[in-house]
Amino acid sequence: MTYKITLKPSGHSFDAPADEPLLKSADQAGFKLPYGCSAGACGACKAKVVTGQVDYGDYQDHALSVEEKAAGMALMCCATPRSDLTVEVREVGALGSIAVRKLPCRVQKMERVASDVMVLQLKLPASEPLQFLAGQYLEFIRPDGSRRAFSIANAPHQNEFVEIHVRLVPDGEFTAQVFGTMKEKDILRIEAPLGSFFLREDSDRPIILLAGGTGFAPIKSLVEHALHKGIVRPIHLYWGARDKAGLYLDELPRRWATQHPHIHYIPVLSDAPVADAWQGRQGLVHQAVLKDFADLSGHDIYACGAPAMIEAAHSDFLARGLIEESFFADSFTFAAH
Repeated sequence: MTYKITLKPSGHSFDAPADEPLLKSADQAGFKLPYGCSAGACGACKAKVVTGQVDYGDYQDHALSVEEKAAGMALMCCATPRSDLTVEVREVGALGSIAVRKLPCRVQKMERVASDVMVLQLKLPASEPLQFLAGQYLEFIRPDGSRRAFSIANAPHQNEFVEIHVRLVPDGEFTAQVFGTMKEKDILRIEAPLGSFFLREDSDRPIILLAGGTGFAPIKSLVEHALHKGIVRPIHLYWGARDKAGLYLDELPRRWATQHPHIHYIPVLSDAPVADAWQGRQGLVHQAVLKDFADLSGHDIYACGAPAMIEAAHSDFLARGLIEESFFADSFTFAAH
């Protein structure tokens, strides 16, 4: 059985099978909706069901609260239709012109920039350079069919290699492979580009970038792309980590701030040991933003990191006046298999 799905405010409509997630049906119909993990864990694909009924599917509780569900919200990557629907959701037009492809790649370079962070440079076939938007991610397709997602850290114009930042996850099979058995010249398989986290270039609002840990990777892509395009909107970059080692490329944003007057870099440590002799900002990274900005209504905010950070930032920033449509997030979820 299929149902008619109408998207608001665009008025676009498409037919969706009862056994297929709405995100997939929309994509097959040519309509790009916001999404992130596609696994019910990040909340990026959250939309409001105005009329009709859905099966909410399997999702993680933190991605869709009881209150949000009661207010009509659902996750498009998990929800399937049980009737004709009207769904209020922002479509992402910029994604429509870029094809998602499966490609082989070679590990060109491995650089351990911290005890638990590895920077990988991936080489794609010369005839197939990767087209993507700054901030998007790729998925490694493993031999058993399982997938692991990592943000692309280089800007789109720097497409000789694809750069990703891998944090060693306890009991994580893939990250254990990266830090243990992987070697340069290994051949891997990826699917890319994915996700709707990317720089909105049609806005003129000042930008606040919020990164937690290796959430710096897509933020790096955003900044380098903005610099390449000559975008001079004020940019405040807040990078949070537990200790100094967690700011594994600290010299890079410091250099951006030194060379470009419109870029401001604020590193924040939450649990710095005495040995770090840290003289900078301390505490939770999103709270540093709240201390610096009494009113966020005129800003665009891009946040990338652990789900708890994204949730707290989203809630607290809205309370500080941020417009919902100006909050863009990439919530990192970790798999141990």
